[in-house]
Formats: sequence, structure tokens, C-alpha cells
Amino acid sequence: MDQLNHTWAQSFILAGFSAPGTLRPLAFLGTLCIYLLTMAGNLFIIVLVRADAGLSTPMYFFIGVLSFLELWYVSTTVPTLLHTWLRGRSAISAVACFIQLYVFHSLGMTEATCYLLGVMALDRYLAICRPLHYHALMSRKVQFWLAGATWVAGFSAALVPASLTATLPFCLKEVAHYFCDLAPLMRLACVDTGWHARVHITVIGMINACNLVLILGLYGGILRAVLKLPSAVGRIKAFSTCFSHMTVVALFFGSAFIVYVGSPGSRSEGTDKRIALVYTLLTPFLNPIIYSLRNKEVKEAVRRVAQRIRALLKGC
Repeated sequence: MDQLNHTWAQSFILAGFSAPGTLRPLAFLGTLCIYLLTMAGNLFIIVLVRADAGLSTPMYFFIGVLSFLELWYVSTTVPTLLHTWLRGRSAISAVACFIQLYVFHSLGMTEATCYLLGVMALDRYLAICRPLHYHALMSRKVQFWLAGATWVAGFSAALVPASLTATLPFCLKEVAHYFCDLAPLMRLACVDTGWHARVHITVIGMINACNLVLILGLYGGILRAVLKLPSAVGRIKAFSTCFSHMTVVALFFGSAFIVYVGSPGSRSEGTDKRIALVYTLLTPFLNPIIYSLRNKEVKEAVRRVAQRIRALLKGC
């Protein structure tokens, strides 16, 4: 890595993935296709939830909020990934780098480090375990309050690791990643970052652990309630919904714990970049499919909206 003559870096270089030149165009096209499908899928859910009255339930409100968050989340890192696939090592200004670091972790904490996923688990718990009081407990005002609280909490919590990293003196400039993340940036510092790493692990690890315990507790309560349902059809429907949600939780939490809470020294070089693809690219791509696009309610909503569009076109 290139040495700098001063301790404040004006710019960094994103190393990206090392791959033969012949594979880079294919990787670029594959990543671009996934990115465009992710954007289209999440935009489709947002529009559908707004357009169809049958989806005006708390669950689909929070799914719409998640889709809106995913649009920004995936757009924070994938453009730099595409650029490194296309151009190889790519320069990024220090200001842009630290903004990317903060926004990425803010959105990540809002979604999976798990404020929003925790709220979605609470919504399912109340719907299944407290059905008679569900609509009173999860009123429209409460929905907006919970959604807003997840954003405030996520963007507040990310201030600690992002600000500590941004104030480090840097003697190196090549970031061994395709976007600006905590560990790759700390490796470039001129000083010992052991204390910073412990703070990051404590903050992110505590938030992860507390939210994971909350989510597992809520889904444990849901499981007990579902097993008591007299109808086999009702049990299957509830299990299907909860399994979809737990799949997203497992993907995001598993990869996040490995990268941000596990020991970096126990992983081979480049492992973090490959694991990061799970929560920066794969999970946002799968979320629309897992949460909505395969659901019967969504299919019915698509049919109703399509009928309304055809009726409008005939009227014109």
C-alpha cells in the first residue's frame, strides 16, 4: 500500500476484488442485473402497498418501510462495487468515504442491527399472540412512531463507530475492500486502533445481541402460540410468514456477527469482502421475494391493481 507523507488522507483507493480482466465484465453485468432487480423489486412493493387498500395493514406498512430503506442501503455500496469491477482500483475522496461509512452503518443498524426487523417481529407477535388487541396496539400513529424511532436510533448509534474512525490519522490509503468500512479503514491508521476496535465491537455487538435476543424471544412466543392453533391451515400460514422473516434475520445477523463482532485475525484475507456481499447485495435482493412477492395477499393485490389499470385504460 502506498505511504502518505501526512496523517490526514485527502483520498483513499478502493481495491475491490482481485479477478482476471476477462471475468470483470461478467462480474460487472451480474452485479448490475442484481442491483437493478433489487431496485425494481423494492420499488414495486412500495408502489403496490401504497396503491392497494388490501395491503393497508401494519405488516405491509413495515415491509414498505423496509423496501424504502433497502433502496438507499443497496445504493450506498453497490455503485462503488460496480466501479471497481469496471475500473479496478478506484479513488474515493476522504469526505465521500466517511459519508459512505456513516450512511452504510446507519442504514444497516436501522434495518438489521435490528431495529426495523425487531419492530416487524413485534408486529407479528401482536398479530398472532394478541389478535383481539392487535389493531388498537398497532394503530397508524404507533406504526409511524415505531418506524421513525428505528431511523432515529439507527442513525444515532452509527455516529459512534463512524466518528471514531473518521478522526483517526491515516498513513496508508489503499482500502482492502470495495467500499469504506470500519475494519479496512482502521488498518490504514498510523496509531494503534485496538481501543477503537473494542469500542466498535462493544457498540455493534451489544446492539446486535440485544435485538437478536428480542427477536428470538418474540418468535419463540409466536411459535408457542402457533402450535396451539386448532386449524392446520392457520398453523401452516403462520409458520410460512415467520419462516420468511427468520430467513432474513439469519442471513443478516449471521454475516454481520462474523464481520463486525468476530475476530478479524481468524479470517483469511478477502473473506470480509465476500461475506459483505451477503448483506450488501444478496439480502436486499432476496427481501422482496422472501417478504412479499410470493405471498398470496400480494398476488391478489397485483391482480386488483392490474384490473384497475385496465379499466382506466379502457376509459381513456
